Amino acid sequence: KRTVGDVEMPIVILGDPAYPLMPWLMKPYTGALDTEKELFNYRLSKCRMVAECAFRRLKGRWRSLLTRSDLSQTNIPIVIAACCVLHNLCESKGETFMAGWEVEANRLAADYAQPDTRAIRRAQQDTLRIREALKASFQSEQGNL
Repeated sequence: KRTVGDVEMPIVILGDPAYPLMPWLMKPYTGALDTEKELFNYRLSKCRMVAECAFRRLKGRWRSLLTRSDLSQTNIPIVIAACCVLHNLCESKGETFMAGWEVEANRLAADYAQPDTRAIRRAQQDTLRIREALKASFQSEQGNL
């Protein structure tokens, strides 16, 4: 973990506006945006697009990642890591990746709505502090990637 300003930064997953804002899930600002919020959104999006592209290809090749998993939370990261290794092996051996796989993966993924619960809403207050600290960091020279 790092400290940005006076806020201890957890490791976060980058999400789009459809996801709830959580201490472990960072999403962009919505609504009327000033230049600082626009810069935050731009930098967050830049990082998120790399990960989204990788996961889109991964889900296209391994369709079992498209549906709800009955695995334990302990095993899910292991299965995803195994899919990544196998995918990279396929890519390095020149196995064809069909563009239609991504299209189907995107279509199927749209069927899964995100939850909106009271616990999520309660956690958002702490998350607002984290996002504000990240926004301030993105304004600095160090945050200029």
